[in-house]
Amino acid sequence: MKRLFLVVLLVLSGAAATDAAGLRAVPEGNRHVEQPKIPGASVRRTRAGRTTFDDKYDKIRDLLATDQELIRKIKAIASDYRIDPIHMIGAMVGEHTYNVDAYDRLQSYYIKAAAYAGDRFRFGFDGMTIGEFVARPEFSRCNPEADSYTLWTCREAVWEKSFRGRRVDGVSYPDNRFSAVFFQPFYAGQTFGLGQVNPLTALTLSDTVAKASGYPELDAGDAAGVYEAIMDPDKSLAYMAAAIRKSIDDYARIAGVDISSNPGITATLYNTGGSAERAAALKARGGLPEENYYGWLVNDKLAELKSLL
Repeated sequence: MKRLFLVVLLVLSGAAATDAAGLRAVPEGNRHVEQPKIPGASVRRTRAGRTTFDDKYDKIRDLLATDQELIRKIKAIASDYRIDPIHMIGAMVGEHTYNVDAYDRLQSYYIKAAAYAGDRFRFGFDGMTIGEFVARPEFSRCNPEADSYTLWTCREAVWEKSFRGRRVDGVSYPDNRFSAVFFQPFYAGQTFGLGQVNPLTALTLSDTVAKASGYPELDAGDAAGVYEAIMDPDKSLAYMAAAIRKSIDDYARIAGVDISSNPGITATLYNTGGSAERAAALKARGGLPEENYYGWLVNDKLAELKSLL
């Protein structure tokens, strides 16, 4: 009886099981009973669009429910990246509920992508292209022969340490994220397509996607090419899957935690980014990862979302 009581206690407390690889498995479901607070920016954006979170959720759910071509694409790409397609469904639902409105048809995403294909723009700041900027000596420790994730995260770290909010050689650099300053030539907060991928994220995942999906590697000097990749539905889904795969791998490698059975956690990381840093923080403090407002919705709606597949 005592042994049975301990087993029940562990289950009720949400303690993670350990799999054959020695990883602590995070069970399905939310750690928070109520949804964490939704950021004010998301609330204001939704109000400005004269809509509601419920309406936006219904819209993306209905697109997924009625577009079998899209579901087939999601399943095929998820298989290429060795993830359950529910993770892609969850991330897509989160993005289109809290960040953007969904289009009514998949074809609309193709049309929007085509509209940008002829645009001529570049990534840069204050007259400098991104290529000119990362050629500065401060970036010499970032090996251009490294994989794309290592290269661009190194460059982002140099930005944070040496340029963000500073005046360097007569140029005042904004106190803002690297991606916002150099990789958003139209307006701030820019993400596009089904996966709502930003340009810097796409660049960090470039060689991963090239290997798994066969798409050409991206070049920061070809801004239109980067935008074509993140707006084209087929390619955008590949970058989405690559980002989710990396989050799962980071948590397993760094924190010894398996998050592959909790779409709310992978959706949270898709929303926040920084999976390696967050995995390291989890390792330091212990316990289980927790979902944010975005991931909470995914877990709360999980039965309905799984039915779409």
